[in-house]
Parts: sequence; structure tokens; C-alpha cells
Amino acid sequence: MMRRLLLSRALRGKPATGAMVATVKCAFAVVALAVAAPPAVADDVAGFYKGKTVTIAVGHEVGTGFDIYARVLQRHLRRHIPGNPTLVVQNMFGVGGVTAANWLYNVAPKDGTALGSFVYTVPLEPLMGNDVARFDPAKFNWIGNMEEGVAVCGLSKAAGVATFEQMRTTETVIGGATTTGALVRTALALRNLLGVKMKLVLGYKGTASIKIAIARGEVHGVCGLLMSTVTSAWREDYDAGNFRPIIQLSGRTRIGTIPSVDDYAKSDEDRQVHGLIFGAQSLGKLYAAPPGIPAVRRDALRAAFAATMKDPAFVADAARTQIDISPMTGTEVEAFIARLSASSPAIIERVKQAFAP
Repeated sequence: MMRRLLLSRALRGKPATGAMVATVKCAFAVVALAVAAPPAVADDVAGFYKGKTVTIAVGHEVGTGFDIYARVLQRHLRRHIPGNPTLVVQNMFGVGGVTAANWLYNVAPKDGTALGSFVYTVPLEPLMGNDVARFDPAKFNWIGNMEEGVAVCGLSKAAGVATFEQMRTTETVIGGATTTGALVRTALALRNLLGVKMKLVLGYKGTASIKIAIARGEVHGVCGLLMSTVTSAWREDYDAGNFRPIIQLSGRTRIGTIPSVDDYAKSDEDRQVHGLIFGAQSLGKLYAAPPGIPAVRRDALRAAFAATMKDPAFVADAARTQIDISPMTGTEVEAFIARLSASSPAIIERVKQAFAP
């Protein structure tokens, strides 16, 4: 427009003002810079990832639901990351997933070549005052969540207990990993909040080990187990009726006729406590990147994750593997964790009491 205005003034015999000439020169300079601009951001990201290896650190043992999900993701995510890097899964279990989170936050390269997956309780460990958790959950770059988890407490047929009300009157033996892990904390919360009678046996590496322990008769069941794990890694026992969900701990859709912990909330404060303990299980299969990675790579990883969740080949692979996919975006996970972290001191104190051994 300025160029046409200058030409118009020249045709009418009127000189252009200095300001107008300067403006036009500036506009031409902007155009010249645009023409000479560096390659698109996507090309920069592709150039970085080309030939690279991205490590997915899974904070749980081989054969658990976390491991199964990560390996399905590994087979498809690379196609959606610009540059198509190689993806490898590394199991890094310990302290209920905190070991992997500590590694991701403090040790892993902060360039977009490391991801981590761990149980939903891990981002809340600093909130609970766990000094072993050496990270700030708000500073992780949350990439997404593969499954809005529906968790249960379940028992073997051999336990001789078929209902939740019976669990409140008859002692069962429940397997767990570490005292700060999701399985033990869920069991403790059921005991301390809802009066479940149980004996806890700790020291198992994860749900895969507990599954073996149940088959051997060492324990009767497990609490905090995701239904996606039940219907995949535990499907044979589930279909045969040898392992039965007794109470639902999270999820908006009811599983059959079994009760939900929400049925036992007597006040709004109870519901908030249940939400922080059990509702957080909606973050079933979290994926995070370290703090400090370039924003363009974080955004590329988030976009790649979201695209993978819709990829027909991935969806078919998930169906064959018998895992449920109900994803959340990275920004949704970030907001969810921020909301949980904003719980009042009174609610947090009640949650800590619920986790008391």
C-alpha cells in the first residue's frame, strides 16, 4: 500500500515525505528478512531428531501395565516425531516410580531425547513431604497420558471374600511394593478411611510380581490395580473368575455392579480427599520430559504423542495387545496436576493420615 501511495504522489508531482520513504524501506527490509528466514521450526526439529535415540524410562518392572503400554507406544511414536528418531524402552523401577522420576528430572539429557513414565502418585510425592522425591512436578514437561485410568482393589477367588463389605469384616492379605508406592498407599487409604481389614505384605517389584504371588497363594490380592492391566496382563485369570475386582477406586464409568469409593464419601471434604488419593488414578499412563528442554521440541513431542493416539496402526496394535486407550494431552495433564497440587493444607493433612502405616 505504501508503495502505491508513493507512486500516486509521484504521478501527481508531489514528493514523498521522509517518514513515508523510511516506512517503505522498513517494510521492504521485513520482506527481505522473511525471504531469507531460516528453515521452518518443524525442519529444525526434524534436523535435531534425525539419527537420534529417544529413551523412554519406565519406572516399573517388565511385564507391568506401564511396561506394556510403553512398548506399544514405542512401536509407533517415532513415525510422528519429526526426523523419526529411534525409540528404546528402559525399565528403571524403584521407590514406586520415584527413581525414574528423579533420573528424568536430575540426570536425563534436557534436549528432548528422554521421556519418563511412572505411576500417578509420583508427581504428588513432593506434596506429601517425601524427601526422596527430588523434583518439582510443575517443572516437568508433561507430554500426555495414554489412559484415563480406572483402578480397582481385587482379590483372588481363593481369598474367599467376594464383596467389599466382607473386606471390612474379614482380613485379607494384600501385596504391595514400597511404602511410598501407589499399591501400598491405596491399600492403606482403604484401611484407614473405609475400615478394610488387611495384612500388607511388601517387597514385591510391582504388579507382575504380585500376580505370581497371588498364583502361589502368598497373598490374596492387590489394591490400586488398573483395569487396563486386569484386562491385558491379567486377562486369563480375570476371564476365568480367579481374580475379581471388589471395589472401584477411580473412573467415571462404573464397572459392573461393584461399589465405588465415592459411595462412601460423607462430605465434600471426604470427596476432596478421595479425589486426591483415588481420583488422581485417572492419570493412568503418564509421560513426561525433563524440565528445560526447548519449547519447540516439547511441542513437537506433545503433537507427536497426540497424533500417535489417533494413528490407526497404533489403535489396532493397542487392540491386539488388549490395552485401553483414553488419552489426555500434555496441557490437560499439566492442568490436572496443577489442580491436585493446589489442594488445601487441611486436605493434604488428611491424605497423609490416610497413608499412615
